[in-house]
Amino acid sequence: MIKVSESARHKVVSLMTEEGFDATTDFVRVGVKSGGCSGLSYELTFDNSAADTDKVFEDNDVRIIVDKKSFLYLVGTTLEYSGGLNGKGFVFNNPNAQRTCGCGESFSL
Repeated sequence: MIKVSESARHKVVSLMTEEGFDATTDFVRVGVKSGGCSGLSYELTFDNSAADTDKVFEDNDVRIIVDKKSFLYLVGTTLEYSGGLNGKGFVFNNPNAQRTCGCGESFSL
């Protein structure tokens, strides 16, 4: 399962509305791809449909979909949002990551 903090929920709902998505019916797609300074990087997009092979979760009124391959890397992750002057934006607190880069956008196992 992937958890969503309260601050991330507020930002996700706001961004989904701005981009024409409905947070009550559409999804946040979370994934992992090769790349980044630590080897793997996170992907975060909006989607209005889930594939048969996607894992579907809901936490804090946010519907999340993850492809099977990415799910293995993301189990137990919490999506957070850090705003303000020194904010980083969305932050993935991933207990599976053994090393992360300084910006927090990539990791390795």
